[in-house]
Amino acid sequence: MESRSSQIADEIIKGRRLTREDDMDFLLEDKLEEVCEGADQIRAYFCGEKVDFCTIVNGRGGRCSEDCKFCAQSGHYTTGAEVHKFLEPDEFVADAKANELEGVKRYSIVTSGRDLRGTDLEKALEAYQRLSSETKLHLCASHGLLDKKIFVLLKEAGVERYHANIETSERFFPKVCTTHTFQDKLACIAGAKQAGLSVCSGGILGLGEDWMDRIDMALTLSELQVDSIPLNILIPITGTPFGENKKLEREEILRSVALFRYLNPDADIRLAGGRILLGDSGREAFCSGVNAAITGNMLTTSGNTIREDMEMIKEMGRVLDEEDQ
Repeated sequence: MESRSSQIADEIIKGRRLTREDDMDFLLEDKLEEVCEGADQIRAYFCGEKVDFCTIVNGRGGRCSEDCKFCAQSGHYTTGAEVHKFLEPDEFVADAKANELEGVKRYSIVTSGRDLRGTDLEKALEAYQRLSSETKLHLCASHGLLDKKIFVLLKEAGVERYHANIETSERFFPKVCTTHTFQDKLACIAGAKQAGLSVCSGGILGLGEDWMDRIDMALTLSELQVDSIPLNILIPITGTPFGENKKLEREEILRSVALFRYLNPDADIRLAGGRILLGDSGREAFCSGVNAAITGNMLTTSGNTIREDMEMIKEMGRVLDEEDQ
């Protein structure tokens, strides 16, 4: 007898889209293998065998004014995280070119702090302009809560996509951060879209949220029609309020990434920080709806080098996104 997961996967492939009015119990009650198989069928139909890899660089580290309770970069907590000023354009160009030589085609500068302004903004714009002219990389940016005026400047400098995680559900968000709101996040995403940028937005699993929060988060991202959904798995950091959280087990991680595929059929579902908790560098997740990942040197490690990730997808019969070849 066909499982409900398989039945709904077939319906999604034929055009159905799950909404807040639908019964989502099958995502939690069907066997894990059935849910993951259905998610993989959806992935195969909408994304094919293409994999999108990106690398990120920590452009400005530490002393963040925001109090996100999971983050080592926050100035509210003592974590021993590296603190450094905004890097120089030459440093970004050198790092980006090194990543490009290893085969990655998407590159993002990430900065701690609520936003980006003044001299740091000027350096960022110069860096993006140089990266746009000196590399063939697709450029992404992650600089906090910006307004449309700055988004326009970023786009003019060569940025194609803006990253702004909503982190979790609207209901649970106040337990994660109090220095900005869920609505601030939505306004940021709206501003990026109005400036003509595509959007990368996801969040973190394991903050203490329940399954309904995860489903709500996935539905919100579907309603926002974001292009890329990075899913981080919390590795508790000593010194942060969530430093004692229990690490998620493999089964919960796989069921979680699969449900994001059911609710966002044609988006890039991207493994991000905490991938190492899966124990297989995310191989099983790539068979559970995932078609993208962050790789290389980044804020939160995957446990894999770029070369190891490239070898893994080759062994799985996957290929880099065709526009990246």
